[in-house]
Amino acid sequence: MAAAAAELRVFLEVRRRLPSALLIVGEPGEGRLPLDISVTSSSLRMETPDGCTDLEIPAGVSLVPSSCRGLQYVPGEGLQLRLQARAELSTKQISLFNQNSHVQGCYTFHCQSCGEVIIRDRKLLRVLPLPCENWGALVGEWCCHPDPFANKPLHPRENDCFIGDSFFLVNLRSDLWQEPKANTKVICKRCKVVLGETMSLETTKFYMTEIIIQPSGRSFPIFPRSQFVQSIVAQYLVELSSARSTFRFTVQDLEGKVYILLWLLNSDSLVIEYLRNPESIRKFPFLEDTSTNSPSAWNAVKVLYQPCVKSKNEKLASSWESDISVHSLTLPCATCLELLLILSRSNATLPPSLRLMNSFQVAFLKM
Repeated sequence: MAAAAAELRVFLEVRRRLPSALLIVGEPGEGRLPLDISVTSSSLRMETPDGCTDLEIPAGVSLVPSSCRGLQYVPGEGLQLRLQARAELSTKQISLFNQNSHVQGCYTFHCQSCGEVIIRDRKLLRVLPLPCENWGALVGEWCCHPDPFANKPLHPRENDCFIGDSFFLVNLRSDLWQEPKANTKVICKRCKVVLGETMSLETTKFYMTEIIIQPSGRSFPIFPRSQFVQSIVAQYLVELSSARSTFRFTVQDLEGKVYILLWLLNSDSLVIEYLRNPESIRKFPFLEDTSTNSPSAWNAVKVLYQPCVKSKNEKLASSWESDISVHSLTLPCATCLELLLILSRSNATLPPSLRLMNSFQVAFLKM
């Protein structure tokens, strides 16, 4: 392969619902800019004075060559063009218990960071979703009689698991040697990560970003931490936006301190990258575990974000917190910082022209 081809970088974002795509062919080096780009339904061909490179589009994705438009050269970045594209890959998300509200079986709860067993062989007879956080107010608005649920919090029984927006509620009284104290943090004994907090003497809240729940007897699944956090947060944003038409979120710690303002831009992105030079990984790709020899494709959500650490964006954060259309996502402090790092890394490695939009920074979260 020619030297120019060895340094080739390609970024392709496909939008399923439009359907459209943005193609960016990275600048391979001074004096070696691709002079000709040929597009077929299943491949791209880049021709330079030094040689020719053919790149196959992943299965399930097809391009419409006749729709190419808006070709332009961006100094320091490369060539951009827009075209129509279709992606047949499924975006269906599988819930923790396969959306079965009457699961009967034994499950083991693991610390996601280190694999430590938190709850072993817990028999779950009911796995039920919790109502929205303002369900009590809705009952008061719609019922003509006194609220029968007033001052009666929804707490799980011994064989229950209640699922909230970003947490699980389980009854841990029978799993503890001594009485737990209410409103205290639950910490992994091995790696000291904050897993959740006790809500009462019997009920414990575990955060989805810190726990893996699976049928007992299976080996612990090892996921890269950043990939796991991205997937959980992305699924949270998609589900909340679909169920409640909420597209703005604050990410806060257990004490209510806001770390990030998130604005969900779209949830139908498929991001495809090609890397032909390992040295370019630091400056171009957003996918941290992309192979340099084959294309990588990921379902992703595209978000706008603003960091709120070190007194940044305090006024904007205050206005979002007082806006009833903004939903809050509560996570341990360390996870808030992890998420901010993931967003910053994604933003820094995007093509420069894609990094900012309306004074917000842009990032992708892989699903």
